[in-house]
Amino acid sequence: MTPVEGPERQTQLLRGALDMCMLALLAKEPAHGYELVRRLDEAGLDAGGYGTVYPLLTRMRRLGLVVDEVQESPSGPRRKVYAVTAAGHQRLAAWEGQWHRFVNTVNATLADTAGGGHE
Repeated sequence: MTPVEGPERQTQLLRGALDMCMLALLAKEPAHGYELVRRLDEAGLDAGGYGTVYPLLTRMRRLGLVVDEVQESPSGPRRKVYAVTAAGHQRLAAWEGQWHRFVNTVNATLADTAGGGHE
């Protein structure tokens, strides 16, 4: 396999969409970091675990897209729960529009290739 095939290519594609996917999951329901990693995994998005998710949450918090609130846990120590702000909802709507335009453009380009691009 060349470097643009397989898991490495999937990682490159995910890197461009992970913050949007995280924001979308948090818009559905606030979550703590562990829960968000679990939801990403369930969605089929191998996000790379906590070392990827927590820095993105921190960046989104600094940008005002999410807020965190420390809450009691019924089964352990207190934890930060992240929720989307009004600015986060606006950004997510803008990202969704960009994403749909991008996907439509890529799909149209792929559909225009004779024989699916194989020679």
